[in-house]
Amino acid sequence: MTSGRLTLFDSPLFLGFDQLEETFQRMRKSAGDGYPPYNIEQTGTHTLRITLAVAGFTMDELDVEIEQTQLVIRGRQNDDDQRVYLHRGIAARQFQRAFVLADGMEVKGAALDNGLLHIDLEQLTPERVVKKIEIKNAEGDGGHSQAIDVEATEVKPKPKK
Repeated sequence: MTSGRLTLFDSPLFLGFDQLEETFQRMRKSAGDGYPPYNIEQTGTHTLRITLAVAGFTMDELDVEIEQTQLVIRGRQNDDDQRVYLHRGIAARQFQRAFVLADGMEVKGAALDNGLLHIDLEQLTPERVVKKIEIKNAEGDGGHSQAIDVEATEVKPKPKK
């Protein structure tokens, strides 16, 4: 995908990052909408808290999901047809706010408190994974292949201390 603009991902050394670049483009477009307002605070050495001001929303009207590498928060208020408003200054407004999560960033929980939605995150330190790849002889069936030990280790990330 070429947009005529140079980006970090235009380098031939970054392979398979097209989807991440598209995510950045979507985030750039949605950055102009300031609703709902939010704070991001560091609560510990490797922990963060995102707080969104969602006054008027109930827990049933809020949705917090992880979609691939994004934390997506949605709010949907339903209009109450039973009410008759003489003046309507508070609109039932829908929103979607997304945050791109780094590798190892884990959502620990979410809580609604006095119109504020708190989402706690923790940065885990991923373990190093080394995988050796077998190198084969490129000369058809008549050639010999040289096997190199293929070993894969995968360890679950540990929380940073």
